[in-house]
Amino acid sequence: MTTLNIDHVSRWFGNVVAVNDITMTIGPGVTGLLGPNGAGKSTLINMMGGFLAPSTGSVTLDGQAVWRNESIYRHIGIVPEREAMYDFLTGREFVLANAELHGLGARAADEALATVEMAHAQDRKIATYSKGMRQRVKMASALVHQPSLLLLDEPFNGMDPRQRMQLMDLLRRMGDEGRTVLFSSHILEEVEQLAWHIEVIVAGRHAASGDFRKIRRLMTDRPHRYLVRSSDDRALAAALIADPSTSGIEVDLAEGALRIQAVDFGRFTALLPKVARDHGIRLLTVSPSDESLESVFSYLVAA
Repeated sequence: MTTLNIDHVSRWFGNVVAVNDITMTIGPGVTGLLGPNGAGKSTLINMMGGFLAPSTGSVTLDGQAVWRNESIYRHIGIVPEREAMYDFLTGREFVLANAELHGLGARAADEALATVEMAHAQDRKIATYSKGMRQRVKMASALVHQPSLLLLDEPFNGMDPRQRMQLMDLLRRMGDEGRTVLFSSHILEEVEQLAWHIEVIVAGRHAASGDFRKIRRLMTDRPHRYLVRSSDDRALAAALIADPSTSGIEVDLAEGALRIQAVDFGRFTALLPKVARDHGIRLLTVSPSDESLESVFSYLVAA
């Protein structure tokens, strides 16, 4: 099992601090790296992959330093965000070149191209590829040596829906196999569907870590919002509003439901079924309306 450790890492460029004292551990499975544009995601991924030295702190893979450690590079696959490639090569030549750097041959290149469904276009020049095809051939190059750690910077850029689904299935399988996969994405739906764990950086600092639902529940300074449908919404609202765990209730006529703000998550979740039982009210729907990754990310970025 491969574990990547980032220990009090900072990186600055002149007077600009791109990454500021970040500590995190990335273990087996699929992890989503989130942050606004300019938050330092690409800089952090480049340090994780050994392309960039930390100004302070350390990045280690299973206890070994990543920077300037040639042996460790054989365990890392990286898909950078930048589009610059060797356009005069064919897709197969591009992947084969990386295979040969790892002491592998044509078979490994062909298997990697088949994995990302690019075998049909492998003999075309990269210059003729669409953006999505370029992304997939970069992915093949990163996978050619079967790395235990895979780092992807905005890997879904330019992919059509079918290509995106195919890549998501591939990353899930890799996570299920016990490989360590980290990817950045600005499309929160993708992260929500794919990542088992998220890491959030804002303005170069580490803002949150873990399952986004658990992160939301730790935000005790922000009311939790619920959409509740019952057999008697008005009676339920009257009973709940009297309790200090509930700060506001709105009857949403269009939805035929109550929109409830709870300031004490633990107390409210115990109170709701008790109140319903005591008043003979059937609960038809109880769903958090602000526990999506989009809501959590918006809270973190605004904090």
